[in-house]
Amino acid sequence: MKPVTVPFFISHQGCPHTCAFCDQRTISGAVGILPTKEEILTKIAGWRSTAGLRPVEVAFFGGSFTALPREIQAELLAPLQPLLADGEIAAVRLSTRPDYIDDKRVEWLKKSGVRSIELGVQSLDDAVLKASGRGHTAAQSLAAMHCIKQHGLSVGAQLMPGLPCDTPLSSLASLEGIIAAGADFIRIYPTLVIRGTELAKRHAVGDYLPLDLEQGVSLCKLLLHHAMQAGLPVIRIGLQADDGLNADTVLAGCWHPSLGQIVSSRLYFDLVSRFVSQGEPVTIFCHPARLSDVVGQKKCNLRQLAERGVLARVIPEVSLEKEELVIKKEAQSFKYNLLTDLHYSIDEV
Repeated sequence: MKPVTVPFFISHQGCPHTCAFCDQRTISGAVGILPTKEEILTKIAGWRSTAGLRPVEVAFFGGSFTALPREIQAELLAPLQPLLADGEIAAVRLSTRPDYIDDKRVEWLKKSGVRSIELGVQSLDDAVLKASGRGHTAAQSLAAMHCIKQHGLSVGAQLMPGLPCDTPLSSLASLEGIIAAGADFIRIYPTLVIRGTELAKRHAVGDYLPLDLEQGVSLCKLLLHHAMQAGLPVIRIGLQADDGLNADTVLAGCWHPSLGQIVSSRLYFDLVSRFVSQGEPVTIFCHPARLSDVVGQKKCNLRQLAERGVLARVIPEVSLEKEELVIKKEAQSFKYNLLTDLHYSIDEV
């Protein structure tokens, strides 16, 4: 049963760097003030009251949790200890920088109820990291992932395609490195140019050109498909839409409030497109959980098929796997699998 996650944003807290792309206060919609014990307990109680039978976990997002002074980390985790002991919350997760992970830190976090750590890896290309002002190396990211796994915790990685000096090939290589390191999940955040950042200055004078929406979707679908084939869960694509991200704060880049669905639906559109011909009506059967992906956001997939002369209707079918489609043409039906029957080349990006 999927847990209910109670989020606390500690925007930019603890982080010793201001990366070229970063304005955490804008991204999180928060001002960077740490929550008090009372605020933590009140928020958890409110979320627990609506969680039903689903387990509850607490997450500290934004900033770099392990770069905070140990006494502040302890203050944030202390109110959770009685709740963990009583089973009122199941676990704690947090995000941090790779260069603030070591055995001592992870051992202490594990004793404090932390079960999952997300790392801001962003890229495994040292040239990209340097150009983005990250302040750590790819080797430190891999070492941090290994350290977390060695202590039995779940490890996630955040990847940012489209950073300065990044290419589709280096983004794919970074993903492959994350997979090889044993990541348990990943988030893909295409780089945005946010007002007030160093990247905004570079963009204004023409020194940095971000991925636009179509370029970002094209690259993200390749990364998503590759991750799915490797069995690596992609738990989010694109920063979450909130009051901090809007047309005024996002100056350029691959930005859409429903980016994840756009990318997922593009995979299914590509699969269908490879096996239907112009002028033929088809019926597409898919798992109910994939109905919106096959139809596309605001039925965009059906519209694009119609523009190609393909009239399609989509019907949910519970017997199919989530990655399977059955395409019926006249009296014949053909089954396809997204993971084995769809292939991309890096040259397509």
